[in-house]
This record gives sequence, C-alpha cells and structure tokens, in this order.
Amino acid sequence: MTQELLILLPICFITGAINAAIGGGGLIGIPAFYNVLTTFSPAQIMGVDKLSSVMGHGMSIRQYARNMNLPWRLMLPTAVTAFAGAYIGVRMLNLMPTEWMRPIIIAVLAIMLVYTWFKPQMGHVDASRTPTRSDLAKGAALGLALGFYDGFIGPGTGSFLLFLFVRFFHFDFLRATACAKVVNFGTNAATLVFLIPAGMVDYSLALPLGVAAICGSVVGSRLAMRGGNQWIRRLFLILAVSLLCKLVWETVRPWLG
Repeated sequence: MTQELLILLPICFITGAINAAIGGGGLIGIPAFYNVLTTFSPAQIMGVDKLSSVMGHGMSIRQYARNMNLPWRLMLPTAVTAFAGAYIGVRMLNLMPTEWMRPIIIAVLAIMLVYTWFKPQMGHVDASRTPTRSDLAKGAALGLALGFYDGFIGPGTGSFLLFLFVRFFHFDFLRATACAKVVNFGTNAATLVFLIPAGMVDYSLALPLGVAAICGSVVGSRLAMRGGNQWIRRLFLILAVSLLCKLVWETVRPWLG
C-alpha cells in the first residue's frame, strides 16, 4: 500500500483543506480513491474516505471553535438528527437505487445556485439570533434530511448545509461553513457505525490519510477565516456549479451510449 499512500496523501491534504474551507472535497477525493484503490469494493472505499473525513472534520471544528462562537444549542441537535438520518441512508443503499433521486437533486441544486447568484448580499452579514424552538425544529428536520442524503448519495452535502444555514438561520457564510462541519462530522460518524463492524475500514490506509486530512483542515479553516464571507461565497458558487455539472453528466451519460 506504500505506492497508494504516496498518491493519496497529498490528495487527502487537499480535500481536507477544501472540506474545512467550504465543503465538497469529496468531488476530488472519491474519484481519486476509485482510480487508485482498484482492488477495493465501494464499501471499503467509503470506509477509508469516511474515517479520514471524520478526522479532518474534527480538526476543522476545533479550529473554528477556537476562533468564533458556534451556536452549539442549535448545532448539537442538528448533528444528532443528521447522525440518525445518515445511518438510515447508508442502511438503505442496497434497498433502492439512488438514480431516482438524482433529477430531484439537480433541480434543487440549480434553484439554490440561481437564488444565491441573484442575492449577492445573502450571507454577507451574520444576522443570527438566539435559536428559538422553531429554529431547533428546523435544524432537526434539516439534519435528518441532509443526513439521509449524505448516507444514501453523498456528494454536495456540505454545499446544501451551507446554503440552508445561511437561508434559514441567517448566518454569514463563515459561520455557516463552521456549523456545517459539526453536522458533517455527525453524518460521517454515522456511516462508520455501519462500516466499522462490517470490517470495511482499512486502518493502514485510513489513519495516515486522516492525518493528512487533519493537516489540510488546519490550512483550509485558516484560509476561510482569513478570506471572509465574499471569498467563501465565490468558492461556494464554483463548487455548486461543479457539482451540478457532475450530476448532470452522470444523468445523461447512459443515454449517450
């Protein structure tokens, strides 16, 4: 596995930085895992990816929490329901095809992009408040739905979290990015609850790749805090466009023969 590690360590450093700064590192990491770990099953690849991601997200949460006040009263229940949703999603992987959800995700992502593009001031100023019972209920519902999506399909969870935190809780992009890491930690941990007992995690790969993700997350979180809201907004739009193109291509490719 030495050769595979030499290839994947810098990739996990980069994906860790991207995940910490904006989310969506899986758009780079997952294809790299499939190209390099050709003898691994999809479940084993997910095991390596999720354990290294959990380690990276844990460090990015620490970095953000040291430098800003996070709304833990809202985020912890949201992370708990996200954990539950992700566990349900990963258990349903073999029960129904994921393809039927892709057109819905494409439509939602396109609407999200257009909305953000035509509201340039959205997420520029943090207008968050002490969470109400209604906010807690919204957070729990969003956590459950996006946790299920992360466990069942996966790519783009960070983008959806970022948008919804800005839209529904009036966070600025920086605070929304930090809070998304808390929820992402919960969803990734939930998939590991299923994958670890099934023996699907190769620790000789996942742990060193997790260390690379930790190092990347330190860099990514610092860049995000230094770059501010406008910088994160631009990265968010780039990432969302990339994800939309990926999903559209995966949808039309079978029709092209």
